[in-house]
This record gives sequence, C-alpha cells and structure tokens, in this order.
Amino acid sequence: MYPGAYDPARTAVVTADGTRTLTYGQLEERSLRLADHLRAAGLRRGDHFALLCDNDPRALEVYWAALRSGLYLTAVNHHITADEAAYIVRDCGAKALIVSGSLTELGTAVLELAGGPPIVLGLDDGTYEKALEAASAEPPAHQPRGTDMLYSSGTTGRPKGIKPALPEGDVREEPSTYTLIFQAMYGFGEDTVYLSPAPIYHAAPLRFCGVVTALGGTVVLMDAFDAEGALAAVERHRVTHSQWVPTMFVRMLKLPAPARERHDLSSMKTAIHAAAPCPVEVKRRMLEWWGPVLYEYYSSTEGNGITFISPEEWLRKPGSVGRDGFLGGLRICDDAGGQLPVGETGIVYFERDDVPFRYHNDEGRTREAQHPEHPNWTTTGDIGHVDEDGYLFLTDRRAFMIISGGVNVYPQEAEDCLVLHPAVADVAVIGVPDAEMGEAVKAVVQPADGAAAGPELERELVEFVRERIAHYKAPRSVDFADSLPRTPTGKLAKSRLRKAYWP
Repeated sequence: MYPGAYDPARTAVVTADGTRTLTYGQLEERSLRLADHLRAAGLRRGDHFALLCDNDPRALEVYWAALRSGLYLTAVNHHITADEAAYIVRDCGAKALIVSGSLTELGTAVLELAGGPPIVLGLDDGTYEKALEAASAEPPAHQPRGTDMLYSSGTTGRPKGIKPALPEGDVREEPSTYTLIFQAMYGFGEDTVYLSPAPIYHAAPLRFCGVVTALGGTVVLMDAFDAEGALAAVERHRVTHSQWVPTMFVRMLKLPAPARERHDLSSMKTAIHAAAPCPVEVKRRMLEWWGPVLYEYYSSTEGNGITFISPEEWLRKPGSVGRDGFLGGLRICDDAGGQLPVGETGIVYFERDDVPFRYHNDEGRTREAQHPEHPNWTTTGDIGHVDEDGYLFLTDRRAFMIISGGVNVYPQEAEDCLVLHPAVADVAVIGVPDAEMGEAVKAVVQPADGAAAGPELERELVEFVRERIAHYKAPRSVDFADSLPRTPTGKLAKSRLRKAYWP
C-alpha cells in the first residue's frame, strides 16, 4: 500500500484539464529522492517541514516523502495572510519549506517574516528539481512512517497546530489508519478515479489523495472548485469517487437546468461529503439528482473520532451524520462534563483509549478540548444529540451559539432555511449586540444574481424563515453584502464577520 507497489506507467495524479500528470513510477522515484534529500540535509524522524503549494500534482510527491521518512508535513493554507502563514511555518518548527511558483511572492514574504527555515526549495525555480536530481532514488532499508501536522482554519483566532502521535512501522508494511478505514468504507482501490475539487492543503483532500495513491487509484485535481467545471471533470475522467462540502452542492444545484443536465455523471459510485452539516433539503435534492451515492462522514482535522452514514441510512434518519465506530464512542455532555441522556443537546465528545492529538505548543487549548474528568474524551466544540438508535445530529458549533434573552439560538437552523431561497447566493446568521436581548439574531446575505437587495427582500427573507422554524430562532434583521468570508474549504469565517458588529 504505497506508490512503488503499482504499475509504474499507471496514472497516479492528473489535473482536471488533463495538462499535468504524475505516474506511479514518477511518484515513487521522486518522493524517494525528496526523502533522501531531506535526510541528507539533516532532517530526522519527528522533524517538520512545510509546503506552500496550490493544487499541483507534485504536492503528492512531497506528501509521500514525509510518509516514507518519519517526518511531519505541514501543508500551509495559501489563502491566509503572509503573517498568518509565517506564524504557522515558525510555530511548527519547519526545517524546510517547499513553495510552488504561483506562490513565490507569498513564499518570499513568509520567509522574511518567519526568519527561515534554512532549507527552501522552489517547485518552479529549478531548486526543487536540482535537489531531486542530486538525490538517490534507491529505497532505504527502513522507511519509517510519517504523517501530517495540519493547522485549524483559524476562523476563531490563531490557527492551532494539531499534532498526532507519529505512527510506528514501515510505510511499505503498515497502512495508515485512514487507508484502513476509508478503503473499507468506500471501496477505494486500483479502479478508483477520485475527484478532489478542494484545496489540497486541507486535511480531507490531502489525506484522501494519500489514501487513493496508497491503493493504486487515480487522483483528479481541480485547480479550484467551479460548479459546472466539477461536473465536466466527472464526465471527462469517468470519476468513480469524489469528495465535496455542502456549499459545493448548493452551487451546483443553483446552476441552470441545462448546465446541470448536459454532463454524464453515471460513472459516479460514491460521492463523499463532510466539513459541515449538510442542510436536509440540499441533500434531498442532491440524492434526487445523483441517486443513492452520497455518503457522509463527520470528523475533524484533529481526527479524534468519526461517524459515517450511508444514503439509505440517511433517508431513514434525515439530518443525521451517522453513528460512531472505528475511532471511538460518542459521548454527549453538558458544560460541566455530565453525560446527557438520549435526545438532549450538548457538547459532542469522542471517547478513545488514548489522547489522539495535542495542540502544538498550546497545552491550554489541549486541556480545553479534553473532558474535565476523562482526558481521553475530546471535543472540537460541536453541539449535538444522539437519538435512541445512536445516530448523531449536529446542531452547530458552540462558538457560534447566540444567547438572545437568555435563550440559546443555533444559527445553523436559520442558515439551512435561507440557503436554498432563490434570492440568496450565500448566508451567515450571527448574533449582534442588542440592548434589550443581549444578542439579536441577524442574517447577512449575499444576494443571488438579479435579486434586488433592500427592505422588501429583507421582509421576504425574515418571513420565509419564520414560516419554517420557531420565530425566536429567525433573524430579526437582514444585512446585505457583496460576499461573505469563507475559507476555501467552504467554512464560514464568522469571527471576521462578527468584528463588524461587535466593538
């Protein structure tokens, strides 16, 4: 379960437009050479290096170099500021940085702000290729398994480095936990053609691409998500597996009917989605369009637990993200840590035999993520409940909860109502200061093309929500914006949005 186990001529990675490819022979040889170069430069098991790269097939060479040399790889979000990126490079203790040509300006700023690291390779300035040419492609006797150390999106403050324990064993003999889980769940194998429309620096795209190339499949990388372009890529490459976030579904559903219908999607066997709870009506419409191929999981970059739900299960339990298993049992607790009974809403914890992660250089945040009495119960701050059959239903993130007149309001409910309104292109619901209630519920809406923002549309949207959920959960007012702050993986950056309203 590593690149060298497969036909060297087989395509490992291809861009959606077909202009750039990486064979398994190239992936094996070039990742071995990079691992040798880093080893010769003094990096040893447990050391860190960083990658600042767009969706370039060579990112998988870098990833596999880490996996086969016992190193931690930190893929850096290139949509954040230079100061934030430099903080990550500095905080992870990177001894090397690899930068793609399209990000040279950002990479230069990061190096200046971070004061290093000492080893810098440019994917497109010749330094990366020269390093590989001078290195050995001879497989060493032992190839200790490495892993990634990724950072949270930073939507609620400074990004947090999520440091898992370094895996044991040889990469050629010991498949990763993700490979074992997702191969069994989704049937990945040599016949898999996997479409990755999201940025590869994010946990799910990076790790799934690693799983696919561990199992001999083909990764199709999009430069960036485009609703119709994604459908065209499925048809062109006869994609069998894919991964999405709910905002991508919404954008595809809002395409004109001819654009949705002109592409042959019959090759698709498994469309995986995660990252955020999918509104029930959005998923229902996607199932009507694509058929029973939508498989959802709930997890996090921290990897502290996971739930799964099949299309058939979801139709019986609409809105659920599935049941526990594989990585640990679900526990729903109140703010004091007391376990709550079936049906009651509280903080979602996963119970493990070990403590699965630590926040790098931040033991305070690590302790905050742990249950007050059981350190091996950890949470990422999500709120939800389980039903009598053990299915988890997420309510929202604890950090996004609005307290209005002493009542807890979870904005996800109102957002789920508004997201499919024809006049809404994007929406966020937040709490804003209110002299009487403490916080008032407000919607911030990006109008759809052709929709006229103003008092009339505001009244229409407020009534639209009030007809569907309890009035106290509905927005009392609506502001309009040209766009909303989202991470490239589709998550709302609500902390940035709230700054405009909270002094």
